[in-house]
Parts: sequence; structure tokens; C-alpha cells
Amino acid sequence: MVPAYGRRMVEWDPHRYIWEQIAQIIAERIESGEYGPHYQLSETRLAGEFGVARMTIRRALRHLRENGFIVTLPGKGSFPARRGRD
Repeated sequence: MVPAYGRRMVEWDPHRYIWEQIAQIIAERIESGEYGPHYQLSETRLAGEFGVARMTIRRALRHLRENGFIVTLPGKGSFPARRGRD
């Protein structure tokens, strides 16, 4: 299987929800700076990258939004939230 967008396919932990694992990966990318404040988190692109349905991505993004990792702007999309440095 050819990885989408130059990334390797993830081996999912069967003991955790896939959306939860995707949320963790995205959160790590936000915290590392790989996804900067102007990086649009496209459901379609992420679904293709992870090989999952868009509903799975929506659940992961909802979790991230509820925990302050992303903001969603109506008509614009979802973006990493500006987080203060400790």
C-alpha cells in the first residue's frame, strides 16, 4: 500500500479507538510545530492520509477542539489554536 502524502500508514492499536489515536497524532504535530497556526486541517486530506472515513476525522477534530488544540472558524475550516508556551 502506498502511503498518502508521503507518510507511512499507521498501525492502529486495537485496544483504542482509531479517532483517539488520530487525535493524539494531530496533537503531537501541533505541539511540535509541524502544524503551524495557519495550517488548515482538511478532513478530506486527513482522511486520505490516515485511510479512514471523514466521520472518524470529524470525531478526532471534535475531541481536539473540545480540548483546546484547534479552533474551527465557520466557513473557513479548522486550524491549530494559538497556545501559550510554558
